[in-house]
Amino acid sequence: MTTTTPGSKRWLIVLGTVIMQMGLGTIYTWSLFNAHLVSKFGWELSSVSITFSITSFALAFATLFAGKLQDRFGLRRLTAAAGIMLGLGLILSSQASSLPMFYLLAGVIVGYADGTAYITSLSNLIKWFPKNKGLISGVSVGAYGTGSLIFKYINGSLIESAGVSNAFLYWGFMVMIMIVIGSMLVREAPVAAPASAAMAAGNRVKAAAGAIIVPKDYTVKEMLRTKEAYLLFVIFFTACMSGLYLIGIVKDIGVQLAGLDVAAAANAVAMIAIFNTAGRLILGALSDRMSRLKLISVTLAVTAVAMFTLSYATLSYGIFFTCVAAIAFCFGGNITVFPAIVSDFFGLKNHSKNYGIVYQGFGIGALSGSFIAAFLGGFKPTFIVIGLLCILACILAVSLKPPVAGQAKVKGMSLKPSRHTA
Repeated sequence: MTTTTPGSKRWLIVLGTVIMQMGLGTIYTWSLFNAHLVSKFGWELSSVSITFSITSFALAFATLFAGKLQDRFGLRRLTAAAGIMLGLGLILSSQASSLPMFYLLAGVIVGYADGTAYITSLSNLIKWFPKNKGLISGVSVGAYGTGSLIFKYINGSLIESAGVSNAFLYWGFMVMIMIVIGSMLVREAPVAAPASAAMAAGNRVKAAAGAIIVPKDYTVKEMLRTKEAYLLFVIFFTACMSGLYLIGIVKDIGVQLAGLDVAAAANAVAMIAIFNTAGRLILGALSDRMSRLKLISVTLAVTAVAMFTLSYATLSYGIFFTCVAAIAFCFGGNITVFPAIVSDFFGLKNHSKNYGIVYQGFGIGALSGSFIAAFLGGFKPTFIVIGLLCILACILAVSLKPPVAGQAKVKGMSLKPSRHTA
């Protein structure tokens, strides 16, 4: 798989993907706009903040169809079109003056375009570097987090100097240029035979008899016939909900639970960006050297401990920021490692489509934390529920194994038929 393109060109593909992912990650600066939109238009803060929930849900929903669109139009054209669509959504938001228009433009359109380019460029890059899936996923998803950190300062400066509406205009142009330029550098990964691709990827699990087990390239229908797909969804949903809920309310937790002033609590926003990105790079690379599911189980256990600490401990400045850093680090790592896990379980050929199914846990997780908090009436009981779910997901991750049926036993290339094949 990797010998068809010289190393220098492969790294151009990495560069293009990184540029795209940095542009895509800028949507995580949305919280900067909330208060300014409230001040300009007189809307309720809760109503304005719903926009980002819509964006996150549309992002996840788009991943269901991105693989099919890539098959039809090709990676370069699809990601370039997504970049133009995302940029136009932001540019037109500069002229919006009603909440429904923001929900449509900055929510649905921006989110859908973002998710389309995100999953296709990520999956493509993993296919180019099958021996280092965890590391390369960390580079790609880490760039997404870095984009949010850099544009936190760019968009903040634009809002102060040009006003909130004009900030959307300039933001849209910058992101459109970044994604279109990145799309010009990427090249679609060639498709290899399932067995040879998997062996090249280093996805080798020695069986008791000394044979090597190679994952089958599952179609979406075949994957959905396995119980492992649903268990992975539950684990991913829990991992996403814990991180996304914290990201949305971390400043309020610092003020209300830890007794911090507004300025000190605001530092937690920057801390989340830093540790989130660090988790993506460090745990992504680490996942190439150990069992990915065991690594996930550790991050879920750490997240559970942090959630229970936020619920029951008397929060000092140090305890609060330690918990925030731990949850952000684990969340970033989980988001990075899961694409590689899906390829370990279901192969690389249909990765963008298969991961798109599992990725719905992100969209549902983005909404669930807020719903649980509204139902239970506060931060602390929500932390307890999330902590308990993390323990359950940790147990699932420890016990879960790739589907055996349909895998090729390579020691003389004997093939085992699949009960999951239609």
